[in-house]
Amino acid sequence: MRTLIRGASVVTMDALGELPGADILVDGDTIVEIAPSLQAGDCEVVEAANFIAIPGLVNAHMHTWQTALRGVAANWTLLEYFARMHAGLATVFEPEDLHIATLVGALNQLNCGTTTLVDWCHNNRTPEHNDAAIDGLLQSGIRASFFHGTPKHEPRPGERPFWETPHPRAEVERLLARHRGQPLLDIGTAVLGPHYSTLEVALHDFRMARDLGVIASLHQGGGAARTPDGWDRLEAEGLLGPHINIVHGHALSDDQLGRFCALGMSFSVAAENEMTQGHGHPITGRLRAFGRAPSLGVDLESVLSGDMITQARVALGMQRSLDNVAYREAHGSIPPTSTVTTREALSWITIEGAKMLGAERRIGSLAAGKQADIVLIRAGDLNMQPVHDALGAVVFQASLANVDSVMVAGCWKKRGGVLLGVDLAPLLAALNRSGRKITSALGLAH
Repeated sequence: MRTLIRGASVVTMDALGELPGADILVDGDTIVEIAPSLQAGDCEVVEAANFIAIPGLVNAHMHTWQTALRGVAANWTLLEYFARMHAGLATVFEPEDLHIATLVGALNQLNCGTTTLVDWCHNNRTPEHNDAAIDGLLQSGIRASFFHGTPKHEPRPGERPFWETPHPRAEVERLLARHRGQPLLDIGTAVLGPHYSTLEVALHDFRMARDLGVIASLHQGGGAARTPDGWDRLEAEGLLGPHINIVHGHALSDDQLGRFCALGMSFSVAAENEMTQGHGHPITGRLRAFGRAPSLGVDLESVLSGDMITQARVALGMQRSLDNVAYREAHGSIPPTSTVTTREALSWITIEGAKMLGAERRIGSLAAGKQADIVLIRAGDLNMQPVHDALGAVVFQASLANVDSVMVAGCWKKRGGVLLGVDLAPLLAALNRSGRKITSALGLAH
């Protein structure tokens, strides 16, 4: 199947830059060419003269299992979240709850223009929970990385606490074997890391990830570290490198952050939720000081919206604010220019997300030879006109309401503002039943 997207304002996030009135030719799952006035012969032609084409967005960190709990944690700090979510609501989930939450959550990501979702799943106490969640991802049709985590409930009598429990290597191996060759699914690990585990567990988990050749992603920050010298020990053992992904990162010193940047480690920021729940200021500016950039994630739909354009806007606005305040304190005046551009902000939810997954040669930008993950944004809508700068329009003007069409690996998942091949009514009914069951069990139902 060949598709010609004709006449769009194309924001490639690649060497071609921005191309007004250009065409994108897709053959199968691959972009073949991007240029004005292409001749493609027999193919589907999509007239896109009043659209902005951007790369499919990458949500680099989301706990998709919480979709049925949207808004439940909107007023919780991080400490309340730990107590009420992980030690409370999470304990009620059965495999079918993970399935419907992950399926609907992934469909919403497609609806918002996200084509690649990093599903950080850490409420999966049985293999059946893992299979149910992954089946939801596959059913949705999104490109996904399933990061296998472990539950964080309080230990029961006679049970070893989660922070003393090594990651279940056999289950990761089972998932890798079961899903080997899936074109739109990768398996990674969501490990505890030294902030949330003993040194023994951290060493085990990092060695496991190295041996299996998978990404090890971990939360860093939020209260006191269980192993304060853990990072030094892991670094001394040679266990750090590009396959290690740090989420949040607030507790890292500048010295640590600089060393980890030099080692090629990646960093995922959830700016809106970090500010909401009390993590601290996002580390975006600290990374920029070392010549690095974050990927961005929604983190928790139990708190906030799943829209990645909003995440880019919030992260950009927060960092500009911090930089502006610092300049005024140092110089007593308004800065002469902005420190962070809209191009940089869009890169955080496209190519930087791809780099975090080690997939920048396949996704994250629009270029010949890359996977055809493409989003069309209606530029003619009331809130978008007139468009003077496509990048600025996407980052500061666009929203979910303007996401018209979404393509993943050459297949349309959304057209004309509507998800394709999905009967949402029964799915939303099932999601509501699941949400009411979970909240009722803990006395939180309204």
